[in-house]
Amino acid sequence: MRRLLFLALAITLISCTAELNSKEETAIDIKEEVPTWAQDAIWYQIFPERFYNGDTNNDPQAKDLKGAYPGFVPQGWHTTPWTWEWHRLEPWLQETDSLKDLSGNYVQGFNQKVQLRRYGGDLAGVMAKLDYLDSLGITAIYFNPLNDAPSLHKYDARNWRHIDRNFGPKPLVDERIMAAENPGDPQTWQWTTADSLFLKLITAIHDRGMRLILDYSFNHTGTQFWAWQDLLDKQEASDYKDWYWTDEWDDPETAENEFSYTGWLGVPSLPEIKDTPYVDHRTEVRPFNGDVESAQAKAHIFNIARRWLDPNGDGDPSDGVDGYRLDVAAEMPLNFWRDFRREVRAINPEAYLIGEVWWQKWPDQLMNPKPYLAGDIFDGVMNYRWFRSTREFIRAAPDSMPVGTYVDSIQSYFACADAAHGRAWMNMSASHDAPRLATAMLNRNAYKQGANRDNFEYKIHKPDAAARARQKLFLWMQFTMPGAPQIYNGDEMGMWGEDDPGNRKPLIWPEFKFEVEQSYPFVEDLRFDEPRFDTTLFKEYRDLIAMRKKEPIWSRGTLVFPATEPQSKLLVYQRIYGNDTNTVVINNSLYPQYFDWSQKSLEGFSLTVDEALNQKRLFEERKQIPALACFIFYSGAQQEK
Repeated sequence: MRRLLFLALAITLISCTAELNSKEETAIDIKEEVPTWAQDAIWYQIFPERFYNGDTNNDPQAKDLKGAYPGFVPQGWHTTPWTWEWHRLEPWLQETDSLKDLSGNYVQGFNQKVQLRRYGGDLAGVMAKLDYLDSLGITAIYFNPLNDAPSLHKYDARNWRHIDRNFGPKPLVDERIMAAENPGDPQTWQWTTADSLFLKLITAIHDRGMRLILDYSFNHTGTQFWAWQDLLDKQEASDYKDWYWTDEWDDPETAENEFSYTGWLGVPSLPEIKDTPYVDHRTEVRPFNGDVESAQAKAHIFNIARRWLDPNGDGDPSDGVDGYRLDVAAEMPLNFWRDFRREVRAINPEAYLIGEVWWQKWPDQLMNPKPYLAGDIFDGVMNYRWFRSTREFIRAAPDSMPVGTYVDSIQSYFACADAAHGRAWMNMSASHDAPRLATAMLNRNAYKQGANRDNFEYKIHKPDAAARARQKLFLWMQFTMPGAPQIYNGDEMGMWGEDDPGNRKPLIWPEFKFEVEQSYPFVEDLRFDEPRFDTTLFKEYRDLIAMRKKEPIWSRGTLVFPATEPQSKLLVYQRIYGNDTNTVVINNSLYPQYFDWSQKSLEGFSLTVDEALNQKRLFEERKQIPALACFIFYSGAQQEK
């Protein structure tokens, strides 16, 4: 018998593509299969410093922040209690207004001040919550950087070869181990206590049938990175002078220090690895051929990749990570990534490589990832284009994007990759670099524009019922379309937050009672919201994950958009796999919509929300899809399940 799956809820975008200049295209000399496991993955992104503090003995100290933004540590600094009210500044943060950051700007705004906070999230915290992730149904974990670094986000590496000292059990011991090594000689590298704990974590994750990938930014380092420190000290005499882009060397004959550099996107705390030819990405990003300038730097990066893919070097990668997420990947040369892929796949043929291929030109143009998905570079990309279209389709009802425009955008995205790559890219929902999903659905701004608390029109309070409905409708589309669904840690708990730093609050685990959040301390209309784990929302996520994992049609089926009336308010798409066809019907309007379903038998309903029986009756009597709702019709062999 047929089944109908219903969700009474809430749902889209602008298609932006950029083609690789034909003169820059090169022949593909390797083409390898996309890992099977990545095409079936349910991704959970962990931002480690804010995930869970499992060991308070390793919490960061003031000295651990040296080199991180803003370039100083206030007097009296200490870690922030996990349940501290987010918008309330600690006494030591209230004293920074007269101090300047590395760019010479006063550290006066909330968004700048809270970059100094640390909460103590660590690997012990991840280990403690693996059962939670297992119960949710997660199959793959994407870790934001774990490499040793002074910032909260870890993209400003002190070194790439070790796990951050404060993520492991004995930071002081790890400092001594690192100091005794020659960073440029892998033969001298040891395993720190943090490294060893991470290796145990890999085993624990694999024992649960999950996979994991590490995030690395090989495009730049932090100012405390060992090679940069050597360059600062020895200038042109440094063995690492060819590693970085520099503008001018110091003249030892003068009292003035003339040394200057630009840093990634002009950020002085992130000196940039040199690649050739030089391409200025500050206004527009385009794929380009070339390579990392220094063979020594390139070899070092490859040694880092090998270290975590096969930690004991025995030729069996089962004790290592399952791949890498590559930060700002479009700003590094294509030939470098081709060589990187060869190195990685030679160690683990099932390793997954995913690139952050995002903006071509802010604030409207997103990159077409086609050059990266031909089989010789990445297995997938972070699919921000899919997110932007789907969010724009959902969030603006009743004035949302027309159905036809949305369909055209989605079809154009899938046209840039073969089926396997389209199944394996990561369909984004939120991240450390974008507003949380619920907050994105609460607001009607253009993607990422003005998505911060400095914009008084942008809502940063707890999402209302309509925003939650749209969040859930987004999830139904995410879990029923091709592409591996991604969950940003905490979204399934009911968390909200604007773009950085509001998307990096500590997670609201159910065992904690958080201070009430005063969402608008800078306007007269104050709001007070209690951050609390949302059990109902968690179950929605869990049920959707179970549905996708149970029926391979959702991860492997072909996507088809049947012809619809031009003025239709319903989005209809089908997933076809073998003899099975699932038809998904989305009503993104605020009113019920007629849908002519040829089969009238509706026995065997599977319903997921309150008032479901009333909605079933509405459809049976009037053939109407309720407002802000998702229905799924099953046919073929599945109808007998």
